[in-house]
Amino acid sequence: MGGLCTASILSKAGKNVLVLEQHYTAGGFTHSFKRKGYEWDVGVHYIGKVHKEDALLRKVFDYVSDNQLKWAFMGEVYDRMVFPDRIYDFKAGENDFKNELIKYFPEEEKAINDYVKIATHTARSFRNFVIPKVLPPPLDKLLSPFLGRKFRHLGGQTTLSVLNRFTGNKKLIGALTAQWGDYGLPPGRSSFGMHALVVDHFLDGGNYPVGGASSIARTLIPVIERNGGRVAVKAPVKEILIENGQAVGVLLKNGDRLRSSLVISGTGLINTFSELVRKNPKGNNINERYQNIRPSLAHVCLYIGIEQSAQSLGLKPANLWIFPGYDHDANLSRYLRDPSAPLPLVFISFPSSKDPDWDNRFPNKATIEMVSLAPYEWFQNWEDTQWGKRRGGYEDLKKNFTDRLLQQLYKYVPQVQGKINYWELSSPLSTRHFCNYKSGEIYGLEHTPHRFKQNWLRPKTPIKNLFLTGQDIATAGVGGALISGVLTSSAILKRNLLKDILIVPRHQKVTSLDG
Repeated sequence: MGGLCTASILSKAGKNVLVLEQHYTAGGFTHSFKRKGYEWDVGVHYIGKVHKEDALLRKVFDYVSDNQLKWAFMGEVYDRMVFPDRIYDFKAGENDFKNELIKYFPEEEKAINDYVKIATHTARSFRNFVIPKVLPPPLDKLLSPFLGRKFRHLGGQTTLSVLNRFTGNKKLIGALTAQWGDYGLPPGRSSFGMHALVVDHFLDGGNYPVGGASSIARTLIPVIERNGGRVAVKAPVKEILIENGQAVGVLLKNGDRLRSSLVISGTGLINTFSELVRKNPKGNNINERYQNIRPSLAHVCLYIGIEQSAQSLGLKPANLWIFPGYDHDANLSRYLRDPSAPLPLVFISFPSSKDPDWDNRFPNKATIEMVSLAPYEWFQNWEDTQWGKRRGGYEDLKKNFTDRLLQQLYKYVPQVQGKINYWELSSPLSTRHFCNYKSGEIYGLEHTPHRFKQNWLRPKTPIKNLFLTGQDIATAGVGGALISGVLTSSAILKRNLLKDILIVPRHQKVTSLDG
């Protein structure tokens, strides 16, 4: 997403752009895949704010897709949090969100109101935190302490430590932090800044791309091509070429050498500097820096197909989040120590219920996706085996996860039991194979308080003419990667594109930011 956004913006600004994608399809975690007559997304389960035409995220999507990308609102309830003793609905709209929580916790009204206030204020201070990332280092050093002060202060604290100031109610804290799977860290370890961004992102509800997740790449690629660029798939890069301390192009795995005045890596910070930069200039301590930040957790995903429509099955758009208890940190710690312990979270998405175009493309079919966490180390013994041909204990391990996930599905969505005719489980090795994340992570770098204290996480690298984009620059997820594309383009074009894009009228087709 970061790479496609950057490519679209730069091509519209008159740059000659080539996107190199190692997978057989472009889009990264926004791509979809088909199997046995079904289609599933791999990472776009819902996106916030884009149903509001004046929202920054919507403005950026409209700009990079030339207004071709359309969205479907998920309705009043977008997340349903399932705990052993109660289900909590997260409703769209700040007032409805708060009022629904107050119904569950009437004695905590003040805490809920104060929590939402500080979460939204923290999230909305994020723009001032990231703007210095695109400035020249002297200006960044001068302005960053002032512009990013508010977000840095709360982003440098754990989610749990901040919430403990508002309430001692453990159930309320468990409910408020139930979206921790959206960024991959429980409240005792995650940055409150990251948590606040997710809360604010979905506060007005969730949305799904019309035509499925692949509509994102499908609408961006023509914009790149219309402006003289090209997107090449099955084109893995082996090395970023460095000469005299600057990036001068790339070496593909097929042996082709491509020269370029700029190289932009969207494959992640760790991949870039541990795999692609073979000649790191002397005095560049980027390798030492990234070794102090860990990759996020990996996951398993069960893809399910049913020969019956979502409507006839009564499947609604709202996601289900299922937890074994309210203490998310304890749940995860117990699971990491003992894989047979209850899954710390199970996320269930119903994409065929979210997409209004689904029945036109796949009549009388429904799909479900189930996600849970699974450390890469549990699958590491098979990392040197070939995708689709792993045998022995690997298949047994996958079956174990499949059975456990189906057990949860049948408990909370009992109407599908006996009606599933296809399922397939992806593991962290699948993520490693298709998306090239070495530890199977889906959220890039961990979103800890430590991560948000690293001022060097910015688009421009210490190597001349080498830039980064993607979720390591801003935050996790499709929205974070999209905004990183704007930041990277801003650093290259030396202008504040966040401001430029916000003032572009929707009806006006802009072909160049300089025009």
